[in-house]
Amino acid sequence: MIAASRSLAFEFRAGALYCEGVSLESIGQRFGTPTYVYSKQAILHAYDAYAKSLAARTSLICYAMKANSNLAVLNLLARAGSGFDIVSGGELARVIAAGGVPQKTVFSGVGKSEVEIEQALRANILCFNLESVPELEMIQRVAARLDTCARISVRVNPDVDPKTHPYIATGLKGNKFGVAYADTLPLYRRAAQMAHIEVIGIDCHIGSQITAVTPYVDAADRILDLVDALEREGMRLSHIDFGGGLGIRYRDETPPSAGALIASVLARIDARGHGAKTIMFEPGRSIVGDAGVLLTRANIVKHGAERNFAVVDAAMNDLLRPALYGAWMDVHPVRPRTQTPIVVDVVGPICESGDWLARDRDLAVEAGDLLAVMSAGAYAMAMASNYNSRPRAAEVVVDGDDVYCVRQRETIDELFARESTLP
Repeated sequence: MIAASRSLAFEFRAGALYCEGVSLESIGQRFGTPTYVYSKQAILHAYDAYAKSLAARTSLICYAMKANSNLAVLNLLARAGSGFDIVSGGELARVIAAGGVPQKTVFSGVGKSEVEIEQALRANILCFNLESVPELEMIQRVAARLDTCARISVRVNPDVDPKTHPYIATGLKGNKFGVAYADTLPLYRRAAQMAHIEVIGIDCHIGSQITAVTPYVDAADRILDLVDALEREGMRLSHIDFGGGLGIRYRDETPPSAGALIASVLARIDARGHGAKTIMFEPGRSIVGDAGVLLTRANIVKHGAERNFAVVDAAMNDLLRPALYGAWMDVHPVRPRTQTPIVVDVVGPICESGDWLARDRDLAVEAGDLLAVMSAGAYAMAMASNYNSRPRAAEVVVDGDDVYCVRQRETIDELFARESTLP
């Protein structure tokens, strides 16, 4: 097994790396590189860990699709019973196209437009996760124009430190997300008086790549304090949404399992007397992160005065996390060589010094070798771009011994098909 990955799907057999029953070598030959390779088994295994832990409760899992929004991934999860957490009208359109259920969909995000709000109301989504007073007024205005009622849940900023990278911490005072804790009760009171608003829940999301249970329990206690206060004022909520953010193992992290996280939060809910409410979670990375790799080929190995470089055909436009966060991504040769490894930086061909996928790695690599960047199922293709006029990679899903192309590689012509020159 791959030591740095928690996925059950990727392992070495007969000297080569496999995804389920298919060698990555054969995928590289068939589909070219760079290509994202996802394991159906790993996605469903990760989802089932949440579903089984909540099976005895009235509950809903809303997959945070910003992690990976490929239609095949969404369809697979929809068929498994998942709802969805969306942050744009485009994501709602993807849910519907993939066979997802709008009535099991929550709409988060600080910048919803009137067009997106109308789109969501017409689709009859479960609720909006409200993030500000102006947003409340906007939703009321759009719902009144449509002569309908908008279901809302307030996303509370509980000011709990998730102990993660500052770019992906979302529950602190200085973050743009959610409603300040002290402002929550006045906002609920205001919403309850609006003719076209129905208050149904409360929500929080404190960050991403969280590797401890304690921040969740701390946030849960703060949210449950608000639930108690709301009920004393006669506002009974139907659901409590504890968000997502559970981390995966990229290097040496030891995040808790989904079951351990849920058990800890449920214990607090029961102790506070709210076990009968619908319990919701919004996992993203922990569902798909370990289920994917980025398959790339070394073009050249360049020996510099101070550093060695394995220049591959994937780049920061394919995988932004290292350049954006300084993130560690584990890298394995698909067929390891026997010679002594050298220390190399794995870099792409983009014209930026920040274009790197891995630094200071002990690798025996030569031009033409296939490399697998592990745990690339989340925030990889979803954040991809066409920088340097590079077509985005192909995506495939492995199901046992079968491989399905679920997104064809872009062509050069497609990059500027919607552009025109001046007259």
